[in-house]
Amino acid sequence: MNTDERNFRSIYYEKCQINSVEEQKSLNKLLQDDIRNLSKLKQFCMNYTVPNNNRSYLWALVMGILPLHKASTAYVRDQRREMYEDLRRAVTVLRLNDHKQKEPFMWLIDHKKKAQVMHTMWLIESNRLWHGNTSTSLQADDMHFIEIVRTLLQIFDDNVETYWIAKGFYKYTRELKKECVKLKEQTQNMLKREDLSLLNHLELLGLFDGDSTLLDNWYITCFAGIICTTHLVKIWDKVCGGSRKIVVFLFVELVKDIRSSILKQTSLADVKRLIETVKDLDGVIIVNKAIKSLQNNSSEVEYTH
Repeated sequence: MNTDERNFRSIYYEKCQINSVEEQKSLNKLLQDDIRNLSKLKQFCMNYTVPNNNRSYLWALVMGILPLHKASTAYVRDQRREMYEDLRRAVTVLRLNDHKQKEPFMWLIDHKKKAQVMHTMWLIESNRLWHGNTSTSLQADDMHFIEIVRTLLQIFDDNVETYWIAKGFYKYTRELKKECVKLKEQTQNMLKREDLSLLNHLELLGLFDGDSTLLDNWYITCFAGIICTTHLVKIWDKVCGGSRKIVVFLFVELVKDIRSSILKQTSLADVKRLIETVKDLDGVIIVNKAIKSLQNNSSEVEYTH
């Protein structure tokens, strides 16, 4: 089969949301190995869209939540579940004194409240619950964690998987937080090459100023709540595979896609409102362009974890 035929088939499967049979077989083989190859698992995340039915398992392996040794998987999974249940019970006990909360378990409720519960569990596990972290005094890092949880709750049905993967993904975002200054510089360089007028306008509005945290927050949370979750998972596959720079490619493609509207904005607040409406649109084109741009500029891609 020549390259053109393979590319055509890949595009067809992508549009129909059907995973390539060959890719699925390849992944199944990787997952069935007695000792899973971490490097190859990451490569799969980077090179392909992870099948929905394998995503939580693959991410858990890559993040170190589940062991690479297949024989130990069931035991470690049980331990994770027990720890999760202990934390959930602790939250339940703490909330029994809250007379405003009529539902003691708070579990058959919406994602927003469920994310708050998981955030409290995370604070307990991190020994931070009594350090001023309440619903009325959330720090920026707390909001980052909550946004990640809210997004993952739309991806996975299992609450235990969601909680552990949220913690693992949050650790990845700490690396993004450290790299924000560098990532913003790379964003400016890329826009300078591809759309100088757009770059000048965004600079004029102060997007890249040292005291502006707007782009930092988008990058640190990997656009959680900004891009439709259905399409955002493809970006998060790449983050799990080891690419930090994917957030830069995504932002550049996003602002280029709506450049005419951005050029009409007169403040960062207006730009923020405009970009946050993208999640209500079909972001598949933007996401696919970002991934293609990442692959075409592989020499600029950095890998971590």
